[in-house]
Amino acid sequence: MRTLSLPGGRAPSSSMPVLGMGTWRMGEDRGQHAAELAALRAGIAMGYRLIDTAEMYGEGSAEALVGEAVAQATRAGDVDREDLFIASKAYPHNAGREGLPAACACSLERLGLDYLDLYLLHWRGEFSLKETVDAMRALVDAGRIRRWGVSNLDTDDMEELAAACGGDARLDCAANQVYFSVSERGPEFSLLPWQQARAMPLMAYSPVDQGAVMRDAGLARIAKGLGLSAAQLALAWVLSRSGVVAIPKTVREAHLRQNLAAAQLRLSPETLAEIDRLHPPPKRKRPLAMI
Repeated sequence: MRTLSLPGGRAPSSSMPVLGMGTWRMGEDRGQHAAELAALRAGIAMGYRLIDTAEMYGEGSAEALVGEAVAQATRAGDVDREDLFIASKAYPHNAGREGLPAACACSLERLGLDYLDLYLLHWRGEFSLKETVDAMRALVDAGRIRRWGVSNLDTDDMEELAAACGGDARLDCAANQVYFSVSERGPEFSLLPWQQARAMPLMAYSPVDQGAVMRDAGLARIAKGLGLSAAQLALAWVLSRSGVVAIPKTVREAHLRQNLAAAQLRLSPETLAEIDRLHPPPKRKRPLAMI
């Protein structure tokens, strides 16, 4: 699996796989517990090493589910903890000097882990970015997290974050997670270039528009000519962008395998041009989309 180097933080986790498993809406229905757990176990067995979750997902239930899957996989000898890259996110109301350590401790307890590889501010809230940065750095110093980052922050927010970090020379934010897909290309106008210039990965959530790309007739036509599904083509397009990581969520083993195959694809310039005609790149700044 191709990886991207991460700025900031402390070794040994210095890179992140470009494809991972998302867990949004997992853990919300106990009736789906077995299927969701099986999907996470299957993904790990296939070679997935990045798992993204959040304290918001199922109010902690998704973290507990991930923790169960990781515990089973490590006990079975399928993987070592050090080979996994586990990311979680904190609620904005927990992002202060006092609240963030407590929120992180709860996330770690639910996950059954000693540390997080990446801890993100889920979106901006009442606390200043400077206070959140200070709290994140303290967690790094304490060994509770390896690196920290943000989510749903646009270019102007990132400029403010850079100032809170002491300027670009000292910027230690490892990633920014935003909604980015073939039909939601807004970040390409200014945010993605800003992050690319600083070697800061952009983590794309909902990279296949929660499955909506399967109803995109234009994408389906292009994909059929390549022997792919529309979702595979859309995911391969996202991963064709420099410095981008994708974290699609699925509970189907077949889709997990298809996503892995899509991560190995290299789209031709002709295919990329066709997609541009179907879903043109942004020509002006638009508000950052959120789901």
